[in-house]
Amino acid sequence: MPAQPGAGPSTGPSGAKDSPLSAEPLDGASCGRLEAGQVRVMFDRLAAVYDPMNTAMTAGLHHRWRERAADLAHVGPGDRVLDVATGTGDLAIELARRVSPGGQVVGCDFAEGMLDRARAKAAAPNGGISQPRFEWADALELPYADGLFDAATVGFGARNFTDLARGLKEMARVVRPGGRVVVLEITTPTKAPLSLFYGLWFDRVVPALGRLAALIMRSVQWSRKTPSGGAFADAYTYLPNSVKRFPAPPVLAAEMERAGLQDVGYLLTAGGIIAIHSGTVPQERA
Repeated sequence: MPAQPGAGPSTGPSGAKDSPLSAEPLDGASCGRLEAGQVRVMFDRLAAVYDPMNTAMTAGLHHRWRERAADLAHVGPGDRVLDVATGTGDLAIELARRVSPGGQVVGCDFAEGMLDRARAKAAAPNGGISQPRFEWADALELPYADGLFDAATVGFGARNFTDLARGLKEMARVVRPGGRVVVLEITTPTKAPLSLFYGLWFDRVVPALGRLAALIMRSVQWSRKTPSGGAFADAYTYLPNSVKRFPAPPVLAAEMERAGLQDVGYLLTAGGIIAIHSGTVPQERA
C-alpha cells in the first residue's frame, strides 16, 4: 500500500531505495523506458531545475497548455479534482483557480523532491484561491475511494506510467460517474517542417540544455545537491525518447476507451506537438 499522504517512503512501489542525488546512470534513458524507481529518482534529481527547464524548452507556453487542459476538466466552484503525477504543481494550482471558492484540489506524486517544490508554490499568497493539497501517492495504486473526485488530470506524466492502461483505469476509478479524465502530453508531429525541427530540438538541443543547466547551477552553487551533468544528460535523453515510444493520439484515445471512459476525444495544439485528451466516466460503470 502507498505511504501515508505527504510522507515519502524509504522505498517506492518498485522497491528502489530513495537516492535522488545518485549519480548512477539511468539505464533505460536511451530507449525512453525506466522502471518506477528510476523514474522517481530521476524526478527527485531534476526538481531544482524542472520549472526553469520547462520554461526554456517551451518558451513559457506550458502554462497555456495546462490552462487548456483545465478547461477540458469541466470543473467549477466547489468541485473536487485530483491531479496525478502533479510534479511541481502547476496544473493543480491552475485547477484550484477553477474550483474556488469551496473546492479542493489534490496533487499527488511519488517524487518527494517535486512535491516539496509544489508545496512551496502553494504556500505563496494566492489571492484567496483554494490551496491545493500535495501528497505522496503511486499513480498505479491511487489511495482514494471510487468516485471521490469530479475530475482527474495528468499533465506531462502519463508517459512515465510504467503501466499506462493501469494508470488510466485508476484515474477513471476515482472519478464519479459523469466526471472527466484529462491527459495532457507531448506527442510527435508527423508533418514537415515541424517534424524536422522537433527532431532536432528534442534529440540534440534538449539534452544539451540539461547538461548546460547542471553546469550553471554548480558554478553558482545553486545547490550543493545539484546532480552531475551526466545525470541531467540521462534525464533529458529520456525525455525525447519517452515521447517517441508513447502512443500516438488515436492510440491513446483507444486506450482511454479501454479504461472505461466514453466520449473520448483529443485536440492537438502547438502545431501538433501537444495533445490534450479527455473522456467522461459513464453513468453506469462496466
